[in-house]
Amino acid sequence: MDCIHLEKIRCYGYTGYLPEEQVLGQWFEVDVTLWLDLSVAGKSDAIEDTIDYRNIISNVQHLVKTSKFALVEKLATAIAESILVVKGIEQVKVKLSKPAAPIPDFSGKISIEITRNVLQ
Repeated sequence: MDCIHLEKIRCYGYTGYLPEEQVLGQWFEVDVTLWLDLSVAGKSDAIEDTIDYRNIISNVQHLVKTSKFALVEKLATAIAESILVVKGIEQVKVKLSKPAAPIPDFSGKISIEITRNVLQ
């Protein structure tokens, strides 16, 4: 199966367990891998034979910016589910990261990764 990778979709959002995360917000980074058949587009060189990934990026940005979930797991699931309705996409992997999670004495990055397919 073929893949399209969309990496480092960076946007500001309001998902988080702490109340201040849902009020003040924070930066998120999203990586998305899409599994689909690219063979027709590879022969035709026509955008209508593939997906327009600008729409996927816009959709991810919209969900991150407008959602107020307590858990990043819920946000990642919402992103995956919204992508799986796009015709031709058979599977999606979403990696959602908080580059600056509000955890005292922790300067690392928190990430979760989920993989979903149209059969789930």
